Amino acid sequence: MDTQPSSIVGCSLVLGRLFPVVMVLVVAAQSDGQAANPTVRLVAGAHAVDITPTDLPVIINGGFLERTADKVNDRLHAKCLVLGSGRERVAIVVVDSCVLPRELLDEAKELASKRTGIATDRMMISATHTHSAPSAMGCLGTDADTAYAAKLPAWIAECIMGAAGRLAPAKIGWATVNDPEHTHCRRWIRRPDRIGMDPFGEPTIRAMMHPGPNNPDYEGPSGPVDSEVSVVSVQSVEGRPLALLANYSMHYAGATPVSADYYGQFAEKMIDRFGARGSEPPPVLMMSQGTSGDQWWGDYSKPLAKHDHRTIAEALSGIVFETYRGIRYQDSVDLTMIETKLTLGVRQPDQKRLDASKVIVAEMQGRKPKDQKEVYAREQVFLAERPSRELKLQVIRMGDLGITATPCEVFGLTGLRIKAQSPLRPTFNVTLANGEEGYIPPPAQHKLGGYTTWPARTAQLEVDAEPKIAEALLSMLERVSERPRRAIDGLPDPSDARAQAILASKPLAWWPMDEFSGPAAGDVSGHGHHAAYEGAIAFYLDGPEFEPRPANGPVNPCPHFAGGRMTASIKGIQDRCTLAMWFCNYMPADARATTGYLFCRRESGAGGKVAELLSIDGTAGSPGHLVLRGGEPSSQAVAGTTEIRPRVWYHVIMVRDGGAVSVHLNGSPVPEVSSRMASPPTDAEQFIIAAGPGNEDSFEGRIDDVVIYDRILSPDEIYLSNNHWPRLK
Repeated sequence: MDTQPSSIVGCSLVLGRLFPVVMVLVVAAQSDGQAANPTVRLVAGAHAVDITPTDLPVIINGGFLERTADKVNDRLHAKCLVLGSGRERVAIVVVDSCVLPRELLDEAKELASKRTGIATDRMMISATHTHSAPSAMGCLGTDADTAYAAKLPAWIAECIMGAAGRLAPAKIGWATVNDPEHTHCRRWIRRPDRIGMDPFGEPTIRAMMHPGPNNPDYEGPSGPVDSEVSVVSVQSVEGRPLALLANYSMHYAGATPVSADYYGQFAEKMIDRFGARGSEPPPVLMMSQGTSGDQWWGDYSKPLAKHDHRTIAEALSGIVFETYRGIRYQDSVDLTMIETKLTLGVRQPDQKRLDASKVIVAEMQGRKPKDQKEVYAREQVFLAERPSRELKLQVIRMGDLGITATPCEVFGLTGLRIKAQSPLRPTFNVTLANGEEGYIPPPAQHKLGGYTTWPARTAQLEVDAEPKIAEALLSMLERVSERPRRAIDGLPDPSDARAQAILASKPLAWWPMDEFSGPAAGDVSGHGHHAAYEGAIAFYLDGPEFEPRPANGPVNPCPHFAGGRMTASIKGIQDRCTLAMWFCNYMPADARATTGYLFCRRESGAGGKVAELLSIDGTAGSPGHLVLRGGEPSSQAVAGTTEIRPRVWYHVIMVRDGGAVSVHLNGSPVPEVSSRMASPPTDAEQFIIAAGPGNEDSFEGRIDDVVIYDRILSPDEIYLSNNHWPRLK
């Protein structure tokens, strides 16, 4: 059996010992009559408490089925940083745990508040999300380790009290750095002919975690990556390190329990880099969880590199330390924190699913689940007992720095959106904070199915929970900053030469397709021909790589079509027009008769006549080649000569000049395909991207920068559109 340090034993004695000192500090600070403002000196204190289990074995959380551990491989901690400016006191706590229930954290906050005077709504407590710690909360096939969980409120409260008891004048600074090497999207889109079965026996899995390297059943990642590392550093006025809070969106590395995973190793490596091992008191070093609900260290587009929680911590600590060395400090800061509560619905099982689940649970006779079917049957019974959930959302402002907190496992897309729109720069997002309400996939991700969408306590909230949470946090950021959020209207940056060149070519419609979500695809030409996204689509993924490349987030973002399409209605176009777009196909040419339809123009309404149809052929004709055909039944399909390789970007332009239609590839003035066709119907005003007229054999892959002209592009313009306007790296 492992033993606990004597300083933690008899926690009630520790609480009593700290009480008089802490209260004097708080009362003195609050009696000065000053509100928080930049002229008030910052005070700070930090403290860590060992929360390693003393009684083994313990139940371990983080998997589908319950497991136990009887050995401590590295120690667990609760760590707190308390900041004060004027009357404002804020406690930021990071706990080495997989997930922490709100009820447990509310108890810890109440206990700490009574001893320190810090308001409970000024306390942010988050879990690191190590999958190797004792279970503080039941989820999936694992129940809570009630004996261990009962100790956590007092330990967390002691941590807050210890930090508050060390308040002293301090200085603070922050910085961000990009680390794309150690986090990647772990949720990948499956091919339409490889759809998997969910635990309820239904074929719903179009996206799933951990596909394995280069798995031919999968197309590519379903979401972007937030690879930014945020660093907040606090020092004494003399320059001695007091605390450091880092934030990174990487789910977990994996470590033999009991272990703090890479979060604990990060702190150990940083202690050595600071040269502070053995110092008293040592600096408190914390790594909080970012928006990593769909992210992990493995890059499944290539063979997996050899990583573990120690190698990742070594690399991250080096990156953070170099960033830390460049931080500039200030001894006063405008400190503000607010909290709001948001009630959201829980996705309920229908009666048929609930009845079937109750039968399975009854047959279990009180034992633990032994497979996914039993796990999710039990979860349906739990969900039926909780029709709604109240979430605590928080925002902290430190000068121009913003910090948000959510009790959910948030996808990288949501984190990038909040950062893009936040009125504060920089902003970072702490997740699994103040409770745990499960994954919150963006609504479009629900259409792709997979583990992170299966109804359970780990993914329970209503389909529209993500935009509601993001909207609440952005509104709170506006409140604390007293500034409006940043616009993401899709309008081209005046300094973007490529975008300005496209606008100068006077398009009738231009859809950059860089939205964070649907259903609207904005037309930035100024003509208002906005399009609509329909069906299963993953948003904000890497498009063709233009210069300059962004420091964080996707390259030239675009959508990945996974059975969905984009439609628009443009009146008045007849037999002189041009369509241009970039595309990257992810479907093999031998999978089906038509690999995928790129473009269709037809009359509006069901069964409307088709004017032109452009596709990538499959087994029915010329596999992996462009095919052009007209709308009339007798129209002959004409195939190109260039092989369209999967996962390669191509630029295609289709020009109609009366009855002559030509298709140009990658800026070549010589047509890849040409054909004579009948004039289009007079009301062929519906433009369909990524699907055919009946939505059959939809394009599987990414499309970007669709541009339509009501004129014919010259050969020079065709060349420039590929080789000058959007120059590929």
